Amino acid sequence: MRIRLIFIILIAAVCYGISVVIGVNSWIYTLIGGCIGIAMVSVQRALSRVSVRKLIAGGIGLGGGVIIGNLLAYPLFLVEPLKSSAPFILLVINFVFAGVGLTVALNKTKELFDLFSYFTGKKSQIVEGGYKLLDTSVIIDGRIVELCETGFIEGILVIPQFVLAEVQQIADSPSSIKRARGKRGLDIVNKLQNQGIVPVEIVDKDFPQVTEVDNKLLELAKSTGAKILTNDYNLKKVAKIQDVKVLNINELATSLKPVLLPGEHLSINILKEGENPNQGIAYLDDGTMVVVEGGKRYIGKEVEVTVTSVLQTTTGKMIFTEMKEENERKRVRGKKL
Repeated sequence: MRIRLIFIILIAAVCYGISVVIGVNSWIYTLIGGCIGIAMVSVQRALSRVSVRKLIAGGIGLGGGVIIGNLLAYPLFLVEPLKSSAPFILLVINFVFAGVGLTVALNKTKELFDLFSYFTGKKSQIVEGGYKLLDTSVIIDGRIVELCETGFIEGILVIPQFVLAEVQQIADSPSSIKRARGKRGLDIVNKLQNQGIVPVEIVDKDFPQVTEVDNKLLELAKSTGAKILTNDYNLKKVAKIQDVKVLNINELATSLKPVLLPGEHLSINILKEGENPNQGIAYLDDGTMVVVEGGKRYIGKEVEVTVTSVLQTTTGKMIFTEMKEENERKRVRGKKL
């Protein structure tokens, strides 16, 4: 932000100097220079969010539209009544065709690159599913390997070198817990490279002016048009503000948990005592906590329970149940009444 402000001031100062030399109103030229600087900074910020592929396609479409517009407008110079208005008509035609060419090229980026690859004989770098940047959390988590093996992940997985360096740093940590997590992350990277289902690339592109790894990841996503794969909820919130698409594996896991309705039956193994008297605690295969009313005396046993309610929390779901026999007794008692 500071660099952009200095750039705007510099443009305004240059315009001020020019106005002094040629002897015109300095303040007007300084204001014009400031406006030009602001416009240039705005364009730069907008273009920084566009992927390189989109920029190339947009440039090709823009150039193609201008060429076609000029070819179609050239006969106007040969028509005597239109010669006086020809420059204005030419400007309008160029503007319209340039806009059409730019729009079509941006919407048909993949087809455009496929066409080039057909004529050049080289494989197109545009792949179905696009590019997905892996952050440190999703690498250490490890579930990305299983996702790749299921075939649900499309495109190319990209591991930036600065993310790999952070995993390496965690693996070299003096803390035994962090060291174990880092080594697990390096093992996951090795498994991803060897799974042979989803292509994996390690890229060296870095942003030296950015210190935080998450911010580097966001800048890389904006410059390439890639999506970020993460487990970090805060990173997703920041990415949403900056208009970067994020895929959160934790949210995917939560959405895939089975939907249980009151009255359904479960067979579970009660593992420990609950917070309230006579409660037992069990867990489903996906880690969802099940609270069993009256289940304390069945700790260590497999029992049949009936779902009474489901509570959605910020960390996941909690399922409240009671013993199946107790539920049936209540139902019979209710019918008698």
